[in-house]
Amino acid sequence: MPRSTEKPASYQDLFDLPEHMVGQIIHGMLHAHPRPSPSLAIAASTLMMDIGSPFQRGRDGPGGWRIVFEPELHLDMHVLVPNLAGWRHEHLPELPETAYFETAPDWVCEIVSPSTARIDRTQKLPIYAEHGVAHCWVVDPIARTLEVFQLSGGLWQLTSAWSDDDKVRAAPFDAIELELGALWAPQKSA
Repeated sequence: MPRSTEKPASYQDLFDLPEHMVGQIIHGMLHAHPRPSPSLAIAASTLMMDIGSPFQRGRDGPGGWRIVFEPELHLDMHVLVPNLAGWRHEHLPELPETAYFETAPDWVCEIVSPSTARIDRTQKLPIYAEHGVAHCWVVDPIARTLEVFQLSGGLWQLTSAWSDDDKVRAAPFDAIELELGALWAPQKSA
């Protein structure tokens, strides 16, 4: 939390960041980091394609979701930007007219990097829990892992974890099988 001598970050502070930075306001403090690395971007875009087609578009899947890449979430005083988020249609029947969402998503996916992992895990996950986000995925493209959390009694419970080239059926998108290996950028040969 900000010290009493610090002025809390404002929404204008986000607009004042250089274009190559992503900003978030957590507990009144501005957190900024560079745009995602190529390996993180590959993981996010591949996951978006794999989940978006069956769950947003209803192609070879149940549909019924809105899946959004890097949405800006306004959850009380916090401004958060998960890598991906999804809302069931019944929880978000219409898109907002603002450039941000005030309705907490049903699912978030944080794709961690060395510069974001600590904030994603220790500050953002508790805020998502506080706002009733039911499912959270944490993807680590360096460790090549997927951790799946479900909210239970206001706390996150790790329900499953996979790595490398595992085939995955993970809630809330367990109607389809994901090939985890497709998320990882090719490794450099030694």
